[in-house]
Amino acid sequence: MHTATTAAPGAAARTGTRTTRVIGVLALATTAFVVVSAFFLTPADSVQGDSVRIMYVHVPTAWVAYLAFITTAVASGFSLARRHRTLGFDRVAGASGEVGVLFMAMTLLTGSLWGRLTWGTFWQWDPRLTTTLFLFVTYVGYLAVRRIDTDPRQRARRSAVIALLAVLEIPLVHFSVVLWRSLHQEASVLSPDGDVRLDDLMLFTLFAGVAAFTLIFAWLVIHRQRLTALADIRQTVGLDAAIALRRSETRGVVK
Repeated sequence: MHTATTAAPGAAARTGTRTTRVIGVLALATTAFVVVSAFFLTPADSVQGDSVRIMYVHVPTAWVAYLAFITTAVASGFSLARRHRTLGFDRVAGASGEVGVLFMAMTLLTGSLWGRLTWGTFWQWDPRLTTTLFLFVTYVGYLAVRRIDTDPRQRARRSAVIALLAVLEIPLVHFSVVLWRSLHQEASVLSPDGDVRLDDLMLFTLFAGVAAFTLIFAWLVIHRQRLTALADIRQTVGLDAAIALRRSETRGVVK
């Protein structure tokens, strides 16, 4: 019936809830602090000078990309174990994979800029850079596989297997600096010798950057998996049911 698709103006277009609004406000506030501290409060590095300020984006995006890919793997594992009950874990896995690819792209971009300032070139076939690029391409392939099958359950099964295999690349990327002779510097915080090579404000700003990008990651994943859920519902039971679900979320029925 036509009355089932009538909604308040803009209600069906919104994907936010009170939780996502709180996360969004915290993300904006933390990001604002990181920007101010990174550019105006923290000192320049004694060796790299002002180029070290790229670290406050480069390192957090890398760590959050790892978090995203691990989340994809964990959610995929639950998806395989509970494949006959719910597709919720698969949607989280896909959303997290998409956001992880975005953050990994930011890591490669900021790393290239940092490399240009430090090494004099945007790219070197260095072990850390090469393995990071391979990890990025792997998850681009994962996202491509998710688009092959139109049936949500087939999509969940195939993509889950790839996600569980792809996550094994993360230790290789992280420890590549130790395993091979690399131009890339070793970790400034979690270094093998346990020594922290940053002063207190630089370290705090770096951790604030990790917190800010983690909040952004959570905000994006929540919204993206909701969109995937609506797309699946539209495909399986029709547009009216998808709109009805969206309405119930805007009223706070579905959390």
